[in-house]
Amino acid sequence: MVWSVGVFAYLVAVLQRSSFGVAGLDATARFHAAPAVLSTFVVLQLLVYAGLQVPVGLLLDRFGARGLIVVGALTMATGQLVLALATSLPAAFLARAMVGAGDALTFISVLRMLSAWFPPRRVPVMTQLTALLGQFGQVLSAIPLVALLHGPGWTAGFGSAAGLGALAAVLVLVVVKNGPAGLAAPVVAPEVTRMWPSLRAAWLTPGTRLGFWSHMGTQFSGTVFALLWGVPFLVVGQGLAPSEASLLLTVFVVAGIGAGPVVGEFTARHPLRRSWLVLTVIGITATVWTAVLVLPPPAPRWLLVLLVVVLALGGPGSIIGFDYARTFNPGCRQGTAVGIVNVGGFSASVVVVLAIGVLLGLVAGPAGYTPAAFRVAWSVQYLVWAIALVGVLRARRHTRRQMARDGVVVPSLRVALGRRRSDRAPVR
Repeated sequence: MVWSVGVFAYLVAVLQRSSFGVAGLDATARFHAAPAVLSTFVVLQLLVYAGLQVPVGLLLDRFGARGLIVVGALTMATGQLVLALATSLPAAFLARAMVGAGDALTFISVLRMLSAWFPPRRVPVMTQLTALLGQFGQVLSAIPLVALLHGPGWTAGFGSAAGLGALAAVLVLVVVKNGPAGLAAPVVAPEVTRMWPSLRAAWLTPGTRLGFWSHMGTQFSGTVFALLWGVPFLVVGQGLAPSEASLLLTVFVVAGIGAGPVVGEFTARHPLRRSWLVLTVIGITATVWTAVLVLPPPAPRWLLVLLVVVLALGGPGSIIGFDYARTFNPGCRQGTAVGIVNVGGFSASVVVVLAIGVLLGLVAGPAGYTPAAFRVAWSVQYLVWAIALVGVLRARRHTRRQMARDGVVVPSLRVALGRRRSDRAPVR
């Protein structure tokens, strides 16, 4: 019951986070916003989210998960209510900042709750299940919220989202505990003098940095696509109807749901090979994007479906970063380490969302959106992938050195595969 309510709170947070992405064209008309201004909404939201990850992680290690989830749900609900009534840009900006702040409090708090309620062997799979079930929030934003926006209107749509946030807060207050009776970590007041050493120790742990770069390389592309630029790209850049674009966002969620348990089980069974899965996800994502951007638009429908399926792998792939934070840090600073890891993908998302908006304005000019402008704008991803790949490879090398000093030697993939084949060979 505790886990189910935690998942519901995260699902509602994903709905609040992604709600502006499906309303991008509606927001353009309501606020008379150019592409660069429209991207600023999501940039602000993500900046607040990423900027609060480390402070929230420190507070999580002090106060526990329950209170932070409640505050997060109420903050997002208030932000969505403000957006529902907003008719000016300043009010809308304030609303998205509040959504980003509340969202920042939610996911890593739910992850901390999992570590308290489940045995370590089950945590990787439960983390993936939590993440993938939470992605149903994108389905709620892609279908019911879109229906409300195009039916009763803007105020009804975002007002309903605010109501769900309030419901989540009430359920968490009633059901969720920080841990099983007698085993919950004691709640103590935050000590500022201990926060900096905890933060420094978490970052200096090579496994934390490996999680940071892994999260960055796998997560940002799908986040940018789902939060803002996916629907305009599909509708204007690829000629799809809005209903087809919403259907592809649903495929995005369903594919992530299918991939999550597989990635979680692989992570649990092969903890020494997690980085290879991260590198594979990054490579496949970059390859399929290249195929879409090289072909003159509109791309074949099957290729666009393949694109959203591959982008969906980024969510489960990014969860591996949290698993690094959990396994390479002691319990007293896991919240801090998870917060650091979560900054990786969302800071990259901020940069890419803003860069796409700026490039669209520069290339398309007054037209705002054109297929050619989208092809140029999405190319900014390759720089981020290159930075993340270098970071993963360097951090992996440092992590393996640390593991070797601790007596854990990671054999090369060639050696490991050779051993496995010899184990299967018949005895003669």
